[in-house]
Amino acid sequence: MKILAIADTEVRELIDGTIDPGVVRGVELVLSCGDLPPEYLSAVGKRLGVPVFYILGNHDIRYAVAAPEGCLHIHRQLVSFHGVRLLGLGGSRWYNGGISQYREQQMRSYIRRLWLTLWLRRGVDIVLTHAPPRWCGDAEDPCHRGFRCFRSLIARHRPGYLLHGHIHTLFSSPEERVSWLGTTQIVNCYGYYVFQI
Repeated sequence: MKILAIADTEVRELIDGTIDPGVVRGVELVLSCGDLPPEYLSAVGKRLGVPVFYILGNHDIRYAVAAPEGCLHIHRQLVSFHGVRLLGLGGSRWYNGGISQYREQQMRSYIRRLWLTLWLRRGVDIVLTHAPPRWCGDAEDPCHRGFRCFRSLIARHRPGYLLHGHIHTLFSSPEERVSWLGTTQIVNCYGYYVFQI
């Protein structure tokens, strides 16, 4: 399955049709890692004619009153799409009390409550987050530190991918976006990233 992951900044070419057609040809699913306007998610989904699953970032303040049309919010849920198991964990580390900010203990508790579901479903293939795992492409300021509990989730369930946003970095090649924790690819999806699973 070909998947388009997006995060943090709008890529106008994805909705105005000027992107290289080969990039999006065959995409079956869009995954949003947060901090994007809800109308952008709707526009990308309509343009490509595929489902959009999303989680919220720490700046997504309009979703409560203007949820993206035709898109599925998967925060703290394990869902399946064409046999691919996806787990959503939105938000960032707590830093000023704003929307979608969580303390380490809160996020760890959310994950703990999902363990039975993960066991019954025999794990997860893709974890969709806004913040990265701690010490894996995150930063040291309070806002941009990753979650340590994501590392435990990866060690226990060994998903193929953890996709995140939140860390704004320009990449000269797709390989620069990817790091590894064990056998799990950690991908910074700032802008957009296309991959096959």
